[in-house]
Amino acid sequence: MASIDKLFRERIGFPEHERISFEKLDEVLEKIAFTVPFENICVMNKSFKDISRENVAEKILTRGEGGVCYELNTILYYFLLENGFDVKMVGGVVFNSKTQDWSETGRTHVLNLVNHEGMQYLVDSGFGGNIPLKPVQLNGQEVTSSNGEFRVKEEETKHGDFVMEMKLKHRHDDWATGYAFDSTTPITDVELNEIQKIIVESPASGFNKGYLATRLTSNGSLVLSETSFTKRIDDREVKEQIDRDRFKELAKEHFGLKMGD
Repeated sequence: MASIDKLFRERIGFPEHERISFEKLDEVLEKIAFTVPFENICVMNKSFKDISRENVAEKILTRGEGGVCYELNTILYYFLLENGFDVKMVGGVVFNSKTQDWSETGRTHVLNLVNHEGMQYLVDSGFGGNIPLKPVQLNGQEVTSSNGEFRVKEEETKHGDFVMEMKLKHRHDDWATGYAFDSTTPITDVELNEIQKIIVESPASGFNKGYLATRLTSNGSLVLSETSFTKRIDDREVKEQIDRDRFKELAKEHFGLKMGD
């Protein structure tokens, strides 16, 4: 198998021989968000494999699919490792804005922390349309991207020592909680597969109820479900009601995903 670095660069359209410095991570994260969809087709089809370096590379880099957080941030983790970054994967618990409580699935969000010049930064490409598109320092300092404003503040909860907050462009007027996470304990391969099992099987999982694909664009986002296709361009939103045949067409056209029959 070719190095993840080479295949990853090809997938997101990043020059093969350009050094990826910490300052280049903004560009890398944007390219991931625009080219690799957040999607749950393997979860819904129960066609998933164990989470490992080889399996996520085959799925995302060879087959050209996307994935959910434990796939997208795992492949990003190995890419960052191969480019010399001091990185670790940790686990978090998503805040449910509808119930105003923490997710019943528990610690099932996976994210990356990068240590750079003695400071830690959140680097997350697996939070659907809610991703910062930039490293976010773990000191409460706000960062702004085309997707909105983001910050990570130190706050003790039952789920960890930090909380990621967001103010998404054209969606939030005030800060909203994204997730809490534990910065001290790296996630193991065993835990990654336990997380996948919960997402696939748990009645509380939001990703085993219906097909979903989403990705960001340079001026908005695309969200595809089994019944609708929503295209957001700046502050305008266009929603189309669809059937299964149209879903398959759109999945291929806008996300590069083949659904089968």
